[in-house]
Amino acid sequence: MSRMPVFNSPFLIGFDDIERALDQVAKATSDGYPPYNIERLTRTEDQPERLRITLAVAGFTQDQLEITVEERQLVIRGRQQDDKTRQFLHRGIAARQFQRAFLLAEGMQVLGADLVNGLLSVDLVRPEPQRIIKKIDIAVRD
Repeated sequence: MSRMPVFNSPFLIGFDDIERALDQVAKATSDGYPPYNIERLTRTEDQPERLRITLAVAGFTQDQLEITVEERQLVIRGRQQDDKTRQFLHRGIAARQFQRAFLLAEGMQVLGADLVNGLLSVDLVRPEPQRIIKKIDIAVRD
């Protein structure tokens, strides 16, 4: 059975990208690791309103983390290697790898990232678009 497109109204022109983005988010699977928060930070005198994604990455160093923007996706990867020289009597903390991807809206920009006390924070901002009104001339043809 085929799925009916959400944006098939004749009044929604050029929204194909949104439908593809929704499909992409629906297909994304995640094991819940690492846990994360997303919060809105209000505008201050020296900072615009922004979003902050915070991931719990205890045990990862700065060198083991990578943040990239790939085709409108914020991708955060963590890679740890097993230390073969260590002998564990009990191993409850595994060396893990992870990848978290967040689909970004058009115009979103990454301001920066911080790693403090095992929490990786990534700040994002969407610059306010200028309101543009453009008059379209009407050509008269006989």
